[in-house]
Amino acid sequence: MTTAPGPRPLDGVRVLELGQIMSGPTSGIMLADLGADVIKVEKTNGGDDSRGYREPRVNGVSAPFMVLNRNKRGIALDLKHPRGRAVLLRLVETADVLTENFRRGTMEKLGLGYDVLSALNPGLIYCAISGYGRTGPLGGQGGFDLIAQGFAGLMSINGEPGRAPAKLGPPVSDINAGILAALGVLAAYIQRLKTGRGQVVETSLMEAALQTTYWHAAVFFATGVSPGPLGSAHVLSAPYQAFRTADGHVNIGGANQANWERITDVLGHPEWREDSRFASNTERMTHLPALVEAIEAVLAGGTTAQWVAAFHAAGVPVGPVHTLGEALEHPQVQARAMVVETRHRDAGPTRSLGFPVKLSETPARVTRPAPALGEHSREILREAGFGDEEIDALIADGIVAD
Repeated sequence: MTTAPGPRPLDGVRVLELGQIMSGPTSGIMLADLGADVIKVEKTNGGDDSRGYREPRVNGVSAPFMVLNRNKRGIALDLKHPRGRAVLLRLVETADVLTENFRRGTMEKLGLGYDVLSALNPGLIYCAISGYGRTGPLGGQGGFDLIAQGFAGLMSINGEPGRAPAKLGPPVSDINAGILAALGVLAAYIQRLKTGRGQVVETSLMEAALQTTYWHAAVFFATGVSPGPLGSAHVLSAPYQAFRTADGHVNIGGANQANWERITDVLGHPEWREDSRFASNTERMTHLPALVEAIEAVLAGGTTAQWVAAFHAAGVPVGPVHTLGEALEHPQVQARAMVVETRHRDAGPTRSLGFPVKLSETPARVTRPAPALGEHSREILREAGFGDEEIDALIADGIVAD
């Protein structure tokens, strides 16, 4: 991540982001960090719903909103009013991409469906994120991360055995849907460079959640049996999980036989290699509770830091189980520019996550904080050819907010 001037891969690409809360804005932040001019189009009354999240706030500004919407410009439009829709259509004329995460049919009811927008701009890439996709028996239903995680089976494989179904902490279906949407936009943009034609790109929270189950789906496809929760353990390999130490937990990755043998040496129990319960990965998976009990009995004699050092010296994949704060403040995370700072108009200096892909010639760059509601309305309208008197009238009539 860099803040120095220089080219970015998507410089010159303009994106109209109608999406809100998480999945749509995640897609937008991916594209914005890569250089796209992402214009966040919000409703005049309150804007993106995440602006209303009461806590935590920084000088009165929603911290969740700022994290997901930095690097974007903002305009506030009343799309329920014909004049507001006319403004959006004017912006569509010069846009490359439009993203939205409304329930299926919402844009069509507004008279802003893909058929209307593509007739105006045949090169437009229209990206839609929905709950279940735009086809199929559930295509008209809305979506939320919690519902998608349950529907896709994620909650049935998360958590500890014998406990109630557990949601993964982060909203993984929302976040993954946004990343998949950005991937689809880039693929469609490459195709447009070849043909000049835009197209519809769509994904859903359901598909984004299912897409994370590769290993578990492989088990079901091969056996017909749905895997259950294993806590931090792996569905295919052992030992590969978090283990308790004298002062916390350590993750140990014995993902192959060679690593298992190194683990037995570090723990001082090379005889486990010949133990009928632990000799091969199949036996270790079959006797996983006994394996965990044996390993933790030894690990109780040392701290997490001591065991990390010992396993690392032996070439075993190992790492501490950090709190989020410990992770964000770690020197490696800082060295990879995964924490960036901007100065918001109202909140002042704020931090957010950096871009997770590094490009050697055209790196991503963070150049601006999240917009205040309607902060760039006048600027964007002037670029679209509106005169100052027209803009003043739109604002005075409540069609646009600044």
